[in-house]
Amino acid sequence: MDNQSTVTGFIFQAFSSHQGVQNSLFCLFLIVYLLTLAGNVAIIVVINADVRLHKPMYFLLRNFSFLEIWYTTSTIPNMLVGFLQEVKRISFLGCFIQFYFLFSLGTTETILLAIMAYDRCLAICKPLHYHTFMSIRVCQLLIYSCWMASFLWFIAPIILISRLPFCGPNVINHFLCDRGPLVALSCKRDYITEITFFVSDTVLNIICLSTVLVSYVYIICTIVRMPSAMGRQKAFSTCVSHLIVVCLFFGSVMFMYMRPAGQHSFSQDKVVAILYTVITPLLNPLIYTLRNKEVKQAFRKLLHKQ
Repeated sequence: MDNQSTVTGFIFQAFSSHQGVQNSLFCLFLIVYLLTLAGNVAIIVVINADVRLHKPMYFLLRNFSFLEIWYTTSTIPNMLVGFLQEVKRISFLGCFIQFYFLFSLGTTETILLAIMAYDRCLAICKPLHYHTFMSIRVCQLLIYSCWMASFLWFIAPIILISRLPFCGPNVINHFLCDRGPLVALSCKRDYITEITFFVSDTVLNIICLSTVLVSYVYIICTIVRMPSAMGRQKAFSTCVSHLIVVCLFFGSVMFMYMRPAGQHSFSQDKVVAILYTVITPLLNPLIYTLRNKEVKQAFRKLLHKQ
């Protein structure tokens, strides 16, 4: 190792080296990014503008849209710049800053989805006590705690990975700085670091996923006992959007990070990473608005005023 130089930056090996393909991908991802921003900003504006939507459920949805804006911004702009460059470079510090924000914002989304499941559980299973247990003040406390915990949770594992010896090569077989490609580039395998990251991510996902599953068990049991078919349909329709988002996000994240370290296909990882960093944030505004009558009515009302 003494004869090898220390890595000061990394080079992304993203999708294709053909410039024509890269130009096409640049246009595609730019459109996706702009649509994602427009959709989530529209949800925030509509919820702020309509007093009828000033409820805990929509307060959480507004924060979820705000989160999605920053979550996509942590990866897509850097990807777009890379498509225009022949050599896609990123500094050592820049790589780990992206790594930190990607995982912190992803952790925020994981916890927020669990909070949203708990909110729907209270609304359907305890409707008479809902406003006592889930007031705007309680929502604010949950949101602030969610953001604070998320940005503290992965500090130690990411610092451990950044302290691994990187002595070359420095080509990341990915379009972003992620755990797997970075650990693969280290010239010394550190099992303590790998176990720390794996345990941190697994514990977080198990706690949040268990919260979601328990909430939906209570929701399903309550819906089944409802005497009215109309009431069952209305209760179920308020959960479908959230359930779709949970399946998309948790499915892809668990596939990527809740598996033991080893040799994995980075081409497959890139496809899965596109799903939870690009596709899911794009679909979330559509999923929540197309299946929500109150949001659609508020949107029409705002357009009519304009």
